[in-house]
Amino acid sequence: MVTLKQLQCLLAVEEASHFRRAAERLEMTQPSLSAQFQNLEEALGVRLAERSRSGVALTPVGREIALRARRVMDETQGIADFAAGAQSGLVGVIRLGAKPTLGPYLLPHVVAALHRSHKDLRLYVRESEPRHLEDELGRGVHDVILTQLPAASTEHVGEPLFGEPLYLALARDHPLAKEDGISVSALKGLEILTVNPSYHLYDQVASLCETFGAKLVRDYEGTSLDALRLMVGMGMGAAFLPSLYIHSEITARSEVVVKKLKGRAVTRSVGLVWRKSAGRAEAYRQIADIVRTVVQKKFDDLRVV
Repeated sequence: MVTLKQLQCLLAVEEASHFRRAAERLEMTQPSLSAQFQNLEEALGVRLAERSRSGVALTPVGREIALRARRVMDETQGIADFAAGAQSGLVGVIRLGAKPTLGPYLLPHVVAALHRSHKDLRLYVRESEPRHLEDELGRGVHDVILTQLPAASTEHVGEPLFGEPLYLALARDHPLAKEDGISVSALKGLEILTVNPSYHLYDQVASLCETFGAKLVRDYEGTSLDALRLMVGMGMGAAFLPSLYIHSEITARSEVVVKKLKGRAVTRSVGLVWRKSAGRAEAYRQIADIVRTVVQKKFDDLRVV
C-alpha cells in the first residue's frame, strides 16, 4: 500500500537529486529514506530512479508518478490548509514567489500592510526567473506567485490585481526626449532595447515593436531592468519600462526620461496565481485585496481591477 510518507520521500529525491540531501530535507536518516523509497518501488512494481556517481535521477515513469504524487500532496495539504483557514483566517506560513520586475518595487509596501493587519501571518518572499515561476508553483516551491497574467498552466488559477502602464524610456539627449508625449508614428524604426527572453516583458515588447514598426535590438538584451535603464542612458536605444520600476528607481536627476505614448495605453496585466488544488484560495484572495488597497493608495497610474 502506498503511503503519503513514501510519496513525500519520492518528491524530496526528485527535488534534491540525491538521497542524503533528500533525507536531510525531511529530517530523517538516509537509510530510513532509502527504505521508504524501496518500499514504494516494490508497492508500485516499477523502478522509480536511476543512481549514478553524480546523484539520482528519476526514470520517465518515476517523473510521471512524482507529478501525480505532487497533486496528491497538494490535495492533502489543501485539506489541512482549508481547516486551518476556516478556523483562523489569514495565519501561518505562505510562500510567495515573485518575478524580479515586480517584487522589489511593490512587495515592500504589501508586506508592511500585511504585517500591520495580520500579525500571525508569515509571508516568505522568493524571487525567481520569470519563466520558472509557474513551473516552481506547480512543483510546490511556492504557494502563490505574483506575476504577469495570463497564467500559462490550466492547473493554475489567476486573480487579476491591476494593469501596470509601460512607458518609453529615452536618454536625456535623445531627439524625442523633449516631446510631451510620443506619437505611435514616431516609434517606426526606433531601436528598442529589452530584457532577455526569460522575462514575459520580452514577449510583450517584441509584440509592441512588431505592431508599431519599431526595431527590437537583439544584440544587447538586459539581464535586469537596472541594466536596461543604464543601456538606455548610454544612448544604446529606447526601452519600455514598467511603472512600478519607474516610481522606485527613476528620478528627475536620472540619466533617462520617460514618456507616455499619445493615444495608446500600453499596459501589462499583473495578478496572483495559485494551484487550482490549493486549499487556501480564500487566503490568497485576501492577500489580493490587500495588494489592491496598497496599489490604490500608493500608485495613481496603476489601474486596479
